[in-house]
Amino acid sequence: MNVQAKVRKKHIPTEKEAEFLSKVENAKYDRKIITGLQKFIDGKVDDDMKDFYSQEEIDAIAVLKGTNKDIEARMPVKITRHYFERARVSAPIRTLVKASPAETFDLAGSEDPGKQMSYSPVEGLIHKYELGLIYVAGTCSAHCRFCYREELIAKKEIVREDGSIQAKGLAQIPDLVEYIIQHNKEVDEAGGIHPETGRERLREILMSGGDPMVLANKGIASWWAALSEAGIESIRLGTKELAFFPQRFDESFFKMMDDFHASYPQTKLRFMIHFNHPDEFLAKDEDGNYIDMPGGGLKWVEDTEKAIDEFGKRGFVTVDNQAPIIKNINNDPDALRIMQRELRRKKVENHYFFCGRDIVGHKAFNVPIEEAWNILNTSQRGLSGVEAHARLSITHYYGKTEVAAVTNEPVPGIPGGENGVVIFKLLRSAEDAPKKGQVAIVGRNPDAIWFDGYKDRVIMDDAGLFSTKA
Repeated sequence: MNVQAKVRKKHIPTEKEAEFLSKVENAKYDRKIITGLQKFIDGKVDDDMKDFYSQEEIDAIAVLKGTNKDIEARMPVKITRHYFERARVSAPIRTLVKASPAETFDLAGSEDPGKQMSYSPVEGLIHKYELGLIYVAGTCSAHCRFCYREELIAKKEIVREDGSIQAKGLAQIPDLVEYIIQHNKEVDEAGGIHPETGRERLREILMSGGDPMVLANKGIASWWAALSEAGIESIRLGTKELAFFPQRFDESFFKMMDDFHASYPQTKLRFMIHFNHPDEFLAKDEDGNYIDMPGGGLKWVEDTEKAIDEFGKRGFVTVDNQAPIIKNINNDPDALRIMQRELRRKKVENHYFFCGRDIVGHKAFNVPIEEAWNILNTSQRGLSGVEAHARLSITHYYGKTEVAAVTNEPVPGIPGGENGVVIFKLLRSAEDAPKKGQVAIVGRNPDAIWFDGYKDRVIMDDAGLFSTKA
């Protein structure tokens, strides 16, 4: 592959941007991160961490090193001290962050889940839906073993639309600003609809990665200001830092956020946080039980509660939680019920739960689709209407698809419905969303963990979910 050197453009802040950025202060953080398995193998960790992996686990992992089943080649190992403290008292949290040979027993999966690179007009930008998703960081403070972005975190080379083979790159401010302005100009000139994609103006950007919260305050602030200047009305920031290192949300960060709001009051901020299990934020007593609080609710981990409460004080920010349902981590309706109730009590909206994505190695993590639907619905028994807003979504190449219903009884008169049916509803689809709201109905398959588990039992498919590779 012939790679030509590219001259990086420079973003020149406006006077308004420069004034805001001059107020931003970076703080120093000691996440006490352990990176890689070798430190555990060599015992070069704190004494209380030396038994995090048993000798049997270390031996089983080490024998795969350098082979095509190498676990860290699939997904690097990383953990913060804070998350270790949560993991030491929680089996689900240990499962979330500890590497296991099971990850590479079956490496089936897509190297580009959702065919995102088909919608990447600028490096680091995915403009598939009405919003744009940008990769602004290539790592997180710790690494979930089921990570949906394992190809980015592991810096894997993937086949692109033009046939070239390259790792995914990160977005750059000048390129993104230029694209947003040009796209919206073409939309305006065409009367409100883009002449090629049918999309409206690009109003919303989701900052993702990796985790944007590994960036310094000035890095986050630079993105926020530049996007606002380019005409973006709503900025989302996807983060799991509240679980991995809640101390990151300190006084300097909230001051930066307040200064940004003062400078750009028209720009909406929305934090998309990722709690998978209540053990990530709830304190426990010596017997491993959650602690009831006077007046209702459960006791939170102090640093996490402090950060969440600070968000709750700011009316210009909304916080939403979303999480995949993953085997041996949160495929537990009681845990999900507690999580949804406690988050809503802290002004956090329950947005989506996801069926596992078809990443490389997904068979080690994914819960069957019908089981995930049953888990979520069971978890929402006893929740109030505002606590139970979350829907179950599975990401097809066309777009986000709701698992809308699973019937337990036969459906008379419908061939293929003898054992009940599953109804999928397309929530979002690419470009101008031509199939949004359309449905597909399939006969049940309790073992299906992805769309291909239903390809031989399609009853009706207005959405087109099974007319192409799923």
